[in-house]
Amino acid sequence: MNDQIQPEGGPEHEHGALGDAEYAEFMELAAEEGFDVEDVEGAIEEAGHGPLPVLAVVGRPNVGKSTLVNRIIGRREAVVEDKPGVTRDRVTYEAEWAGRRFKVVDTGGWEQDVLGIDASVAAQAEYAIETADAVVFVVDSTVGVTDTDEAVVRLLRKANKPVVLCANKVDGPSGEADATALWSLGIGEPHPVSSLHGRGTGDMLDAVLEALPEAPAQTFGTAIGGPRRIALIGRPNVGKSSLLNKVADEDRVVVNELAGTTRDPVDELIELGGVTWKFIDTAGIRKRVHLQQGADYYASLRTAAAVEKAEVAVILIDASETISVQDQRIVTSAVEAGRAIVVAFNKWDTLDEERRYYLEREIETELAQVAWAPRVNVSARTGRHMEKLVPAIETALAGWETRVPTGRLNAFLGELVAAHPHPIRGGKQPRILFGTQAGTKPPRFVLFSSGFIEHGYRRFVERRLREEFGFEGTPIHISVRVREKRGRKK
Repeated sequence: MNDQIQPEGGPEHEHGALGDAEYAEFMELAAEEGFDVEDVEGAIEEAGHGPLPVLAVVGRPNVGKSTLVNRIIGRREAVVEDKPGVTRDRVTYEAEWAGRRFKVVDTGGWEQDVLGIDASVAAQAEYAIETADAVVFVVDSTVGVTDTDEAVVRLLRKANKPVVLCANKVDGPSGEADATALWSLGIGEPHPVSSLHGRGTGDMLDAVLEALPEAPAQTFGTAIGGPRRIALIGRPNVGKSSLLNKVADEDRVVVNELAGTTRDPVDELIELGGVTWKFIDTAGIRKRVHLQQGADYYASLRTAAAVEKAEVAVILIDASETISVQDQRIVTSAVEAGRAIVVAFNKWDTLDEERRYYLEREIETELAQVAWAPRVNVSARTGRHMEKLVPAIETALAGWETRVPTGRLNAFLGELVAAHPHPIRGGKQPRILFGTQAGTKPPRFVLFSSGFIEHGYRRFVERRLREEFGFEGTPIHISVRVREKRGRKK
């Protein structure tokens, strides 16, 4: 069983994670089942792409960023209202133009009470630019260039990322003169656009595709053999800095009872168990980023950036306190980022029997979404069980990089479907016909079926995949493609 599972260290093949022979065999199977070859190729590419190129949409409040995002993704999803500051958080959507897929990050929530509007715009733009492969900078052409716009331009120049300048609110030919005035920003040609009516967005998106790479390099990790990156994340004052000091066996980071002592992520190369790791001590994630004051606001943005760059997220939870909604949100953000995960319960030495009993009940109910993550009970203060941290990290990384050969996967799926068929819906019984693992880091599967597969059954398949193949410490992504016509041969 498990001896056939292969952890992947090198880059993925052009057919996702499938080798040439495995790919040819798989495509033959797909043709026999009546699937369109192009559809199957597209599904494998989509599931196995790894990270999509990221396009950040930045600009000051009320210039029409969310309206533009809705236009790019082709649906009304980003909240739009005719007043500044409606977008509270950064939101990511998938988009496609001219056959190429990419992610769009809609930034917003730039509150005027956070160190003034200029500073808060800069903080959001700084994070968005850092994690993006290209940037659309939106300027209101009817207003012209403001001091805030010029501040963002300085950030863009410093970041040295490709920039497409969008002169928004150009609703007709008469407004194009206003757009040409934006050449003065010195960051290239202004593209006159009306994101509300769609005017000019096609030409702008063509420029975006030229700026975006085909596939970005992974931001986490280094050259083969380099140190693995571990982000320590959790609520403020949960003991992240104390834990880092303990594993480093020296005081590398300022520790204080006052929550929020750490402002910037601190990268530390630390040797544990004969292996060098790169630990990132991140500032605590606060409950409501957009209402935070000053340095806390920046800290939350940088923490999110640190998770994006890490391979493993070690989520620290204070075992002496009730697991909070905030803890759950931090767990969710790490899962959605697709990182390997270890859950560490700190301050374990302070627990009595009653608290331990109730904590176990809380873990069962509040952290059910990461029941598959390795768990360690530690004390950053005393050093208790610190030796268990590295094996847990290694286990999570191994699961994150695991790949199941297509033949073994389909044998498993055949047995599963025969023993536990999908419930009958509307007089029909959809069936999973075959599948493949199209990628790793995290594992990504694409299943091909004869009909719509319900979410409950997908969760059942994921649970059985974990029972059969492990995948400890890693999220699993499963996508399903439905056969549209039967009996079509290629």
